Amino acid sequence: MAAGAFLALIGALGTSDIPIVPRVAYWIGLSALGAVLGTTVAQLVSRFLPGLGSTWWRALVIVAVLSPLLTVLIWFAGGRAALTPSVAAGYFGVTLVMTSGMTALMTLATRRPIETHAAPPEAPPPRFLERLPVKLRGGEIYAVEAEDHYLRLHTSKGQDLILLRLSDAVAELEGIEGAQTHRSWWVAKAAVQDARRGDGRATLTLKSGVEAPVSRAYAKALREAGWY
Repeated sequence: MAAGAFLALIGALGTSDIPIVPRVAYWIGLSALGAVLGTTVAQLVSRFLPGLGSTWWRALVIVAVLSPLLTVLIWFAGGRAALTPSVAAGYFGVTLVMTSGMTALMTLATRRPIETHAAPPEAPPPRFLERLPVKLRGGEIYAVEAEDHYLRLHTSKGQDLILLRLSDAVAELEGIEGAQTHRSWWVAKAAVQDARRGDGRATLTLKSGVEAPVSRAYAKALREAGWY
């Protein structure tokens, strides 16, 4: 409607002599018909050339197909004046400008935004790592063993003792795949190199050679989790 009103106001293609009301009706009617025709052409292009999506190549194809069709439509509706080269060029020029502008607006309106995905925030390191003595930091945790009021830390950098309850340590080790294997032991799954079973119990051999016991209370759950 806006395009039709604009063409009526400027008296495009020699229509300035027509009274304003029929002139506006003429151009808005033609523009609306052109919009229907343009939508049909766009749907056909999308159907037969789906790879173009909503790109500018698609817009170029639509303009190339639609401009000649609208040129004939406008010429026919305008009284079918003698189609000399200059008249044909005039009709086609106005139609090309109008078609290009409307198609560009359509392409901008339907263009898919570039999808960006922010990288998921990294999970914070387990709080327990902050408790490691300086000499063990940076090492891989194999197991945590309760000894009275202390915990013996088994790591790839050796062993050491810290003052902490095992239950608190298990809570702070969240983020490292592992499990409690005994009331006095927590073991990292990646640290297990071998498992021995016998008499309803099991023993896990860690990378360091240390053996961690598996009590009956935890055996079934560990077996179902694929530890051995």
